Amino acid sequence: MSAASAFARRTLADSRTRTISFAILFAALAAANAVGYRKTYPTVADRLRFVHAFGNNKSVRLFYGVPHDLLTVGGYVAWRVGGTLSIFAAVWGLLAAVRAMRTEEDSGRQELVLAGIIGRGGAFAAELAAIAVGAVVLWLATFLGLVASRLPAAGSAYLALAVVAVIPVFVGVGALASQLAPNRRIALELGSGALAVAFLLRVVADTSSLGALRWATPLGWIEELRAFAGPRPQVLLLPLAASAVLLGIAAAIALRRDVGSGLLQARDDAKPRFGLLGSPTAQALRSERGSLLAWLLGIGAFAFVLGVIANSISSAGLSQHVQQQLAKLGAQAIATPAGYLGFTFLFFILAISLFCCSQIAAARREESDQQLETLLALPVGRRSWLAGRLLLAAGAAAVLALVAGLLSWAGAASQGAPVSAADMLKAGANCLPASLLFLGLGALAFAALPRACIGIAYGLTSIGFVWELFAGLVGAPSWSLALSPFHHIGLIPAEPFRAGAAAVMLAIAAGAMAAALWAFGRRDLTGA
Repeated sequence: MSAASAFARRTLADSRTRTISFAILFAALAAANAVGYRKTYPTVADRLRFVHAFGNNKSVRLFYGVPHDLLTVGGYVAWRVGGTLSIFAAVWGLLAAVRAMRTEEDSGRQELVLAGIIGRGGAFAAELAAIAVGAVVLWLATFLGLVASRLPAAGSAYLALAVVAVIPVFVGVGALASQLAPNRRIALELGSGALAVAFLLRVVADTSSLGALRWATPLGWIEELRAFAGPRPQVLLLPLAASAVLLGIAAAIALRRDVGSGLLQARDDAKPRFGLLGSPTAQALRSERGSLLAWLLGIGAFAFVLGVIANSISSAGLSQHVQQQLAKLGAQAIATPAGYLGFTFLFFILAISLFCCSQIAAARREESDQQLETLLALPVGRRSWLAGRLLLAAGAAAVLALVAGLLSWAGAASQGAPVSAADMLKAGANCLPASLLFLGLGALAFAALPRACIGIAYGLTSIGFVWELFAGLVGAPSWSLALSPFHHIGLIPAEPFRAGAAAVMLAIAAGAMAAALWAFGRRDLTGA
């Protein structure tokens, strides 16, 4: 095996948990959208009502873009899946590039690798090869999800290609940011800023008369590929050209700059800041505050927009058949603002649960990078350290839930929707039992199976959510639906709070956390 091949395999192995999690999400969303549309809108009349209600709704275009054919299953799926998963694909590409090209450098491992028999150009090419394999995995997962839902193979392959076509562009963005920035944090900030600008341009183009702006953003190019609705494969030349330019510039810089530095020099003359260094828990908050702020902004913006569109969606005149199908997902009152917001809060529960998983991943990184070993050499106990991390994660989850409830109410109130602030705060609080359950299970996995804990935490959360959405549509047995914690959540404010189920989830969470503290106090620290 050549040095470049071994390096590529290692880079691919480092990203396997993230890639598998995204692949499951891509396959599940692709299949669920096709199956759900086919079952929910079985007749042309149902689909015409849907087109009349949603086709020109600018609020809905914020999420999915401009629809081109909502009368066919393929056209609908291209709109929903293409609009949503292309954003996730861009995020995956950005994270993959920064992880491969900047995180390894910041840790000092890249310098050791380059001191061996592989050069900078070979390492850069190997990193791109590993990321390309991950992109192929996401394409295959999307394709299989579409084909499994009985869409034509050729159209499914093209739609899957349209979804992942944005990946090389944002791999290029992440690669260039990794060369410009002096560290991983600033590289992620630069890349996230570029993604935010791309999304903002797409939103402006889709919701205003400035449609030409769609050609100025990679997310707009994905819309113009028009899978299942007059395909335009020649548009693929745009992401190919953009990625080639970005990667070419990044490679040229990578071959010339000093390892461990960036073209943008970090400040070394700033006064030291000692805030949040009084305890391990405070230090964890200091290191995670950027991530927490990003989660706050994302969840808050999403909650406000959902509140704004609650009235327009609930007044869309959904047919009785459509409401019966949505009732299988627990959304019996979807035709009211309260019912719509209650249903959408399932997604906030998922988001906050994933945040809890990210905190387990952060704790694991601290251990695998040997930072925890240094910390525990001080008068700091293992169990107190883990308890502090779990307390921080639980407190941050509560803040995210509060923000989701308040801003969804603010959005709904701005449109005169009859939803009270108290009800939406209850909906926010209702996010916590399931989120803390997944936090506890992730902590137990961290204590018992540290090398597999990240995959276990994200896997349990993703599978539970996907099963709740998908199993109800395909008519799975009721006992199997009960396996998902999401199935036991009352959709406040349309439904009452399920105190019994919440108490059981909190009890399991507390038991899992206690077991995690006990197990972590007895095991050896484990490296990467």
